[in-house]
Amino acid sequence: MTAADVLLIGLGAVAVGSGVLVVTTRHLVRAGLWLVVTLAAVAGAYLVLGAELVAWVQILLYVGAVVVLLLFAVMLTRAPIGASDDLDRPRWPGLLIGGGAGLGLAALFVAAYGATKVRRPPTGTAERLGEQIFSAWVLPFEVVGVLLLAALVGAIVVSRPDIGAGR
Repeated sequence: MTAADVLLIGLGAVAVGSGVLVVTTRHLVRAGLWLVVTLAAVAGAYLVLGAELVAWVQILLYVGAVVVLLLFAVMLTRAPIGASDDLDRPRWPGLLIGGGAGLGLAALFVAAYGATKVRRPPTGTAERLGEQIFSAWVLPFEVVGVLLLAALVGAIVVSRPDIGAGR
């Protein structure tokens, strides 16, 4: 077992543990902060695997944008930040559905791949990735930018009653 294997196991344990805390905590802000830990652990796994660009995109987009947007949305809409009694529901339906979905996906992967070996594609570079994003994927890239802008404007309108209310 190499040092990279030990790091991947450790980062995987941190990601899974903090992911469980994201969905089990009763505090919305704490769930957002545990999500930061989960996404940072995934970025660390990308670094160990040698995908530095993907790791930095993970940090910049997910930790830097999505989680901050989530926390700003909570603060701007004046949602309850403390523990919520509304989240106290029976756990068995969720466990049943989640376990069934997990078993279904596992069966699907075993049926689809079985014992076949999948060839790895050639190693990508930042130049090839940038070429693909700004040539073949430029429209989805711009649509995501406009969608995030619309979400930000919508959060501002919802948070300010003098803008959103009819006069």
